[in-house]
Amino acid sequence: MSVTRFPDAVKLIVSIIAADREQMNGVIGQLAEDYGAPDVIGAFHGFHYTDYYAPEMGSALVRRFLSFRGLIRPELLPEIKIATNSLENERSEGAKRRVNLDPGYISSAHLILATGKGYTHRPYLHRGIYADLTLVFRDKTFHPLPWTYPDYADAGQIAFFNRIRQRYMMQLRQGEGENLRQDVWETGES
Repeated sequence: MSVTRFPDAVKLIVSIIAADREQMNGVIGQLAEDYGAPDVIGAFHGFHYTDYYAPEMGSALVRRFLSFRGLIRPELLPEIKIATNSLENERSEGAKRRVNLDPGYISSAHLILATGKGYTHRPYLHRGIYADLTLVFRDKTFHPLPWTYPDYADAGQIAFFNRIRQRYMMQLRQGEGENLRQDVWETGES
């Protein structure tokens, strides 16, 4: 028989793809209001891995990744994805998005993204949201999987995620997130 244990809190990350830097900065402000101050904000990068978003958002897109200071319960990821979908809709012009937001989290073992699209490697979570196992951590670094998007598998991006994970592991060692572990099962909330 397995023994259940409280899950560790995790570190929220968000990928922002936007038509321009002004849109992106506004979204970062809104995310900070909802999830607290960011603690790691990546550099602006041109988004050139796919033209998937071009018909809707244009072809000269920029991307930034960020993580947030406070840790979260992993089971909140579907609610966060639903909230970021709403934020995308609020910032849309007509039927066209101006930003794309992909929330996820980093834990000691992996990087998980939230998605509305199910697939073989994407188990269902809640409210139409699936977990996408994107990277796994072993041998002191994150590693891509056969289905990992090329931009997440990029060596520079993996180094950035490793940096966020180091910060996260330090937070766990300092006891951050301990209060989140017990609350889940003591209150019965999820």
